[in-house]
Amino acid sequence: MAFHDGYLSDFVGRQLVVGGGKPFGKVVDFLVEKPDDAFPKIDGLILKTKDGLRYAPIGDVLGIEPHGPLELREEPTREPVPERQALYLIRDLFDKQIVDVDGRKVVRINDLEVANTGGTLRIVAADIGLAGLLRRLGADRIAPQLVERVPRNLITWDNVAPISDVNPAQVHLSVSGERLSRLHPSELADIISELSAKDATRVVRSLDDETAADAFEHLDSDVQLSIMDDLGVERAADIVEEMDSDDAADLLGELDEGRRAELLAKMEDRAYAGELSELVEYAPDTAGGLMTTDYVWIYSHRTTAATIAKLREIAPESEFIYYLYVTDQNRKLLGVISLRTLLLALPTAFINKLMDDDVISVSPDTSAEDTASTIARYDMLAVPVLDGAGRMLGIVTVDDAIDAIMPEKIANSLPRFTRPHASPRNRIVAG
Repeated sequence: MAFHDGYLSDFVGRQLVVGGGKPFGKVVDFLVEKPDDAFPKIDGLILKTKDGLRYAPIGDVLGIEPHGPLELREEPTREPVPERQALYLIRDLFDKQIVDVDGRKVVRINDLEVANTGGTLRIVAADIGLAGLLRRLGADRIAPQLVERVPRNLITWDNVAPISDVNPAQVHLSVSGERLSRLHPSELADIISELSAKDATRVVRSLDDETAADAFEHLDSDVQLSIMDDLGVERAADIVEEMDSDDAADLLGELDEGRRAELLAKMEDRAYAGELSELVEYAPDTAGGLMTTDYVWIYSHRTTAATIAKLREIAPESEFIYYLYVTDQNRKLLGVISLRTLLLALPTAFINKLMDDDVISVSPDTSAEDTASTIARYDMLAVPVLDGAGRMLGIVTVDDAIDAIMPEKIANSLPRFTRPHASPRNRIVAG
């Protein structure tokens, strides 16, 4: 085959001849039988002739010149393979969305680059840039120098892999959950938000529960609810169970009472389900609605050495340990100590001598704006939420306070201090 590399759009509409004879049709598409290969092989051409669509195996192509007709060995007589048995590159991929994992975004295929490798024509890259679009519009024939000056934006096909089988009517996107899980949750959420509802659900299904929960916390509520509808109650419950308690409560608060009860009933951690059931009763624009139960509380009679030893044991269970809250056995807040103070103190020092007992706190019905103002006024990373008896209910972190006073789309993109899972076992005693 006298061909090295080029773009599929260059060949669409090309005339076909047999043995140098008269044109008898033109190219309208290309067919791939095994689209899951890293660089799929093009198996044949779909031709439009006076007798209808015909299929020509790629082995019948004698020559593909830079310009001019394509020459075939013999006039094709076979009808095209049914749609559900093969991938049609032009029809099924052009203008379709794919996930560029390396570029951390959703892009659209404008063209496909192909190359002759060992006598086999293979897809090697997706053109997602302006050059591909101009080429399809015919600008390369009208103003070739203009198109040449436009930077090429290609993604090698093994980094795209949007098709996993030969049924494009059902599969438009297939991305490795392992590769997606390496993205930052906010980047993953951006990708999910740009996809159709069907493809967004397919991506979430490919993720493990914890990664999906991380991404969910960065999604707008309408996107969350749409995906939950498609996931089914059991998988949705698994994801909610891995979410931080404040985010999970916010999501549950968007559901009607029946759906909420059904989802909570499917959660395996019954204690956490009960906790979320209580949290969802708080208004979302209050400290109670913003708080998380992922905090560490310690006893005042312990030494710093004993407390640090306990923290080493529980560290994997809780990531927010900038502050340690000193309570009695009834969870009444006695004081607070920073992790820095704890680490710099003598090993034999007692917590009750190091803690600050003048603690700034808020009540669960404090407004979100006042909670955020309190955190800002006292330059805090988190503020404790206490009930009327002074008992710890949870904490509101600075990121969640910002969430409450900023537009949802901006707030969802901000980093978070807490991470799932925020069950009662994360409300840890380090005493």
